Amino acid sequence: MRVLLVEDDEPVAQSLRRGLVRYGFEVAWVGTGASALAHAEPYDVVLLDLGLPDTDGLDVCKALRERGDVPIIVISARSDETDRVVGLELGADDYVSKPFGVREVIARIRAVMRRAQPRTSPGATPSGPDRYGSMLTIDRKAARVRLGGEEVALAPKEYDLLAFLTEEPGALMSREQIMEAVWDANWFGPTKTLDVHVAALRRKLAGAITIEAVRGVGFRLEIDKPQTAEPETDKDDGGEGDGDGGEGSGAS
Repeated sequence: MRVLLVEDDEPVAQSLRRGLVRYGFEVAWVGTGASALAHAEPYDVVLLDLGLPDTDGLDVCKALRERGDVPIIVISARSDETDRVVGLELGADDYVSKPFGVREVIARIRAVMRRAQPRTSPGATPSGPDRYGSMLTIDRKAARVRLGGEEVALAPKEYDLLAFLTEEPGALMSREQIMEAVWDANWFGPTKTLDVHVAALRRKLAGAITIEAVRGVGFRLEIDKPQTAEPETDKDDGGEGDGDGGEGSGAS
């Protein structure tokens, strides 16, 4: 997914850019409103700071919206409700206040992209919880997890960790990626808390998922396949086994 990042604060822009690239986004960064409006390369979503050096970000938002329907997420240190309302009225799809974590921005990008998809036809069944294998379902709208139809009680960070790892089953995630996404981009404490939460998920969701620890790197979540009983056969080996069992009974 291609992101146009409009942000004049270089440390903020670089940090956000690194985080987005780490999760597979392509990021084009510009530092002024004029550069944003002159940007010719295609993009799928705009992250727009309001405090630009050459023009008000709200004016840029309005100009971008007049050009098309590409989703726009405003990112700003302005906490005034008026700015939020005006931004949304001018065509922004969402609003993120600074400071923010990369995980929050990614979640909002995915949310606005889902809303931007073509609507289902009238009468169509709306999409429900995400299903992983035959046992596990995650209802991201309600933040609820069910295992075999029964709801599983997860602590908030356990749920956040599960939601993050199931976004890309099979992908290897570094400890740094996970801590930044689930806890905070500025987390500087020990990562032992991650191991504790992984252990809790393994215990609570046994049989539905496997969380593999890759030494020195991080974790990989795999969806467990249901166990199927092997069909009975009439091979000679089976008959010999029955005979051996009978002899054993007689000897005992």
